[in-house]
Amino acid sequence: MKVLHVITGLDVGGAEQQLRLLLRRLPAHCEVVTLTRPGPVAEGIEADGTPVTHLGMTGNRDLTALPRLAGLIREGGYDLVHTHLYRACVYGRVAARMAGVRAVVATEHSLGDAVIEGRRLTRSVRTLYRATERLGSATVAVSDTVAARLRRWGVPEQRIHVVPGGIEAHRFAFDPAARALVRTRLGLPLDAFVIGGAGRLVPGKRFDVLVRAVTQLPGVHLLLAGAGPERETLRRMAQQFGSGDRIHLLGERDGALDATSGGRGTAAWGAYGPGSHGQKTHGQGSRGQGRHGRPATGQGAHNQEAHSQGTEGPDIPGLLSAIDVFVSPSPDEAFGLAVLEALGSGLHVLYGSCPAVDELPADQAPGAHRFSPGVHELATALRELRRHGPGRLPVPPVVRRYDITRSAEALMSVYEQALAAAPARRRSPAAVPLPQGRPAALSAAAVSLPDPSRSPDPSPLSNR
Repeated sequence: MKVLHVITGLDVGGAEQQLRLLLRRLPAHCEVVTLTRPGPVAEGIEADGTPVTHLGMTGNRDLTALPRLAGLIREGGYDLVHTHLYRACVYGRVAARMAGVRAVVATEHSLGDAVIEGRRLTRSVRTLYRATERLGSATVAVSDTVAARLRRWGVPEQRIHVVPGGIEAHRFAFDPAARALVRTRLGLPLDAFVIGGAGRLVPGKRFDVLVRAVTQLPGVHLLLAGAGPERETLRRMAQQFGSGDRIHLLGERDGALDATSGGRGTAAWGAYGPGSHGQKTHGQGSRGQGRHGRPATGQGAHNQEAHSQGTEGPDIPGLLSAIDVFVSPSPDEAFGLAVLEALGSGLHVLYGSCPAVDELPADQAPGAHRFSPGVHELATALRELRRHGPGRLPVPPVVRRYDITRSAEALMSVYEQALAAAPARRRSPAAVPLPQGRPAALSAAAVSLPDPSRSPDPSPLSNR
């Protein structure tokens, strides 16, 4: 089976990391196209041996990307196209049908009730989604919660398949040595009470609630990993409340495994110390040219960057080992990968929304506690945990349930069903219309899409 994965971008993010982990386990010949930004995850995917092509899409209205993507798909002779993230799903479904591909699968990684990929859902986004979804063979929801949302949108039940996200649990096991190392490098007392958080720094994640709660807890430190437009606002907020020395905005982190890091991902981190502004230290690896003359990452560039960074700083598992409590304040999540990773480190977790936990009995994740996302409520819960000294918990059953190998097996089953139900050949590409019959409709609706060319996409734990 030959599969092409089409994704909006390959900067550090939850959906992007999921794709890389799945590619390592899918028993199919896979290739990847990124519409925009072939970032560090693209380098990791190529280091793993999967080719990545950068389409060079310049913005939401770049309709020239459509025939280019269709031509690339047609030339590759793929049995199935799998799209990830909203923009890639819209353009990828249309292009795949234009190219006559037998089966098209899409995964909804971050569809919330009111937002998609951290941005407000609009009527035009829903309209465009419904129009292009009909061109696919199957739509994968990462949780029962997302599946229910898709049904409310009008996606037929028979086209919806639930394939939960997954993690490599062993990577997040508590490491006392990493705890001491990270705290020392960040200038934190070894006995300090430290809270952690990670994700895109966008309004929908409600990290402002977390920052304000920590300002009410004297002596408590916060390590917040992530990038995004809210970073400066959060920094000013911390200073305004006189807590700038206790609230550490660490910038973007890549928790992906790295070929040179011994399986712990440390080569993907830069060195961060007291007063750091979270600037990543990059190597001097150069990019080559991918297929069709597009920039692509390569094994040499990846290894050169990894070598230049060495093991200067912590990875996401190291960050989790360094903290005492993890907080995910977002009230609207599709799955909740960050919560699972924190539970895998034996942490107590306070969260606003996590379908991965909420859809299971309470005994599957005894260390996870949902809170109403208010400053007072969160500060009270954190104060109680500090008073009791939370310590580390046994890894709960929920972590073992969401193993990435099981996710890959379930996804292969979706592929096989989609291909079995597909005709031997699609109808003539010329006979497959664009949504509403003209490119202008796609262009008009695309204005509402998240635009990676203007704002940074997910930090380490986007979609988590």
